Amino acid sequence: MRVGRLIRANQSPKQTRIENRVTHDHNRDDHDEHHRPVQDHWRENGVKVIAGNSLDPNTAQTPGMNRATAISKARAGAEKIWAGTVTIHANAKTGAHHHGDLESIIYVVKGKARMRWGEKLQYTAEAGPGDFIYVPPFVPHQEINASRDETLECVVVRSGQEPVVVNLDIEPVEKPEEIRWIDPIHRE
Repeated sequence: MRVGRLIRANQSPKQTRIENRVTHDHNRDDHDEHHRPVQDHWRENGVKVIAGNSLDPNTAQTPGMNRATAISKARAGAEKIWAGTVTIHANAKTGAHHHGDLESIIYVVKGKARMRWGEKLQYTAEAGPGDFIYVPPFVPHQEINASRDETLECVVVRSGQEPVVVNLDIEPVEKPEEIRWIDPIHRE
């Protein structure tokens, strides 16, 4: 063991606190109770890389989208989070659903997402590439691909391991519909 110093990065120089922490020195060989060297613990219990072409589509689904698991307990040993991808085809929408007591973060990689949420899906917001969307627990919501010709691709991270998806049968306050905007010069 060794004593290390932890410096908090989010603080100004005046606020910086240095705390002493007792840590294991993982640069030296540890020994078991019989004084034999133990294999490097971090080799099997450290960083995992999940190739993008090896995601698992065998997860809870909602009509209108395709989910694939990247990070879970079974695939990477994660204890408190789930991560994966979501693809929604051009001009498509999902069914209304929620994810129980889980929090969700959606990061838009490609395309334009239109989110509807509320008891009757009465609220709406849009997000594009580089935007993050936060969905609190139990919030009924619907993802809509706002593009007529481009696939919507997102990365999703949830606060738990269970693949909780509660598909809902609710009638939205207004049915989302495609609206084509034509500028005044190019009227049909």
